[in-house]
Amino acid sequence: MTRDEVIALLEPTIDGLGYELADLEVRLGGKNGFMRVFIDSPDGIGLDDCEKVSLAVSAILDVEDPLPGHYDLEVSSPGLDRKLTKVEHFQRFQGEIVKVKMRFPVEGRRRFRGTLVSSDDENIVVDVDGIEHTLRWLASTPRDWCPAIFSRGETGV
Repeated sequence: MTRDEVIALLEPTIDGLGYELADLEVRLGGKNGFMRVFIDSPDGIGLDDCEKVSLAVSAILDVEDPLPGHYDLEVSSPGLDRKLTKVEHFQRFQGEIVKVKMRFPVEGRRRFRGTLVSSDDENIVVDVDGIEHTLRWLASTPRDWCPAIFSRGETGV
């Protein structure tokens, strides 16, 4: 199963519990394989929230067995430096400081840190020191092929 298929498998249950599936990381192979599920909620995420989602997701994974081999399930909040992976994330964090690392140079640079001005299904606009940069991001593009890495937070890129 692909990453996006695993997301489609887990998302309805996580949504039904009142949380958002903010992101999913999977690394398979060897003794250190993991599936890391990041959840969010307007009220924030605590240990009890992670436990509740972990139990529900674990049950689904036991029945569906979507990934080969051994891996540990981890459920966590996305934290301050969360990845922005959905159109809704960009819209929610407009006006906030974002860090963007493009896979290919745009306007002669790959790294942008500034205020997220606007977003749509294809682009985001980031104001860096008073200059607005339009950066291409396609919501329809599989996440593994996204031309940029976006995160929210104050730390440097």
